[in-house]
Amino acid sequence: MGNLTGKTGLSLVADIGGTNTRVAVAHGAIVDRDTVRRHANADYPDLTAVLGQYLAQSGIAAQQITGICVAAAGPVHDGVAQLTNLDWQIDRATLGQSFGAGKVAVLNDLQAQGHAIGHIDPAELDQIIAQPAAPAHAAKLVVGLGTGFNACPVFDTDMGRFVPPSEAGHVSLPALGGRMSDLTAAMIADFGFASVEEVLSGRGISYLHRVLHGQSAEPAQIMANLAAGEPEACATAAAFVAVMGTVVGDLALAHLPFGGIYLVGGVTRAFTPYLARFGFADHLRAKGRFAGFMDRFGVFAVRDDYAALTGCASHLAKL
Repeated sequence: MGNLTGKTGLSLVADIGGTNTRVAVAHGAIVDRDTVRRHANADYPDLTAVLGQYLAQSGIAAQQITGICVAAAGPVHDGVAQLTNLDWQIDRATLGQSFGAGKVAVLNDLQAQGHAIGHIDPAELDQIIAQPAAPAHAAKLVVGLGTGFNACPVFDTDMGRFVPPSEAGHVSLPALGGRMSDLTAAMIADFGFASVEEVLSGRGISYLHRVLHGQSAEPAQIMANLAAGEPEACATAAAFVAVMGTVVGDLALAHLPFGGIYLVGGVTRAFTPYLARFGFADHLRAKGRFAGFMDRFGVFAVRDDYAALTGCASHLAKL
């Protein structure tokens, strides 16, 4: 990390996951990647303590910070975030008072990813389905598969970019035929409700494997077996991709993202090499008489693991 002592007009950006929080310094809309530090959430009582420790370790005085933007993995309402997989509450007003920052924003993590679209190095994007020509202001869609599942549209308007919050992972799983109907029945028996997130997430890989094969396995082991060509892992991956394509196709019809669909998150990155093999595009397009219409949506997988930090900086710079 470079010497930032005495520099003013700095912003803190943070991406809070269920296990770790990454913090960095931004200059305007640009994140200084040399300043990124990872903090284990279990070591801290709240985000204020994380940010205070980051400043102390970095030799940055709170007076140098003029803005703070946080991406939180959970619902955000009126500037307050309640994390889904962590017992922290993030409050915009409290952050502002604690650090004296003039500009403070709290975003859902997928909202932050949405604000990053257009600011990601093209080399960090893998094309899954070709993007047809579309105007720059065309709606876009970000879909995240990681610890959980979520999706949100991205709208570029005359008044700036608007990325509304969403909790799309908790909607009902689409009706699935054949052997996959057993999955829905098992989820209702186990959870009382069949939701998208219980399949399209890290834990969802293990759950799907258990339903299909009657045996438990960790996601990392299933992915290792998949890479080795083990038949049961391949069957689990094929089923996962089928559900993924179906759900992303449904979301595309709901939001009409003619500017492209962007898949983000650790589970997305793990499955990207297998999407073509297991027919992701075919499952996305399987919408009956609307199958041809689905060709209007390009799909990209985002490899940039710092995209949420970039989105925070971009959003904060425009406030």
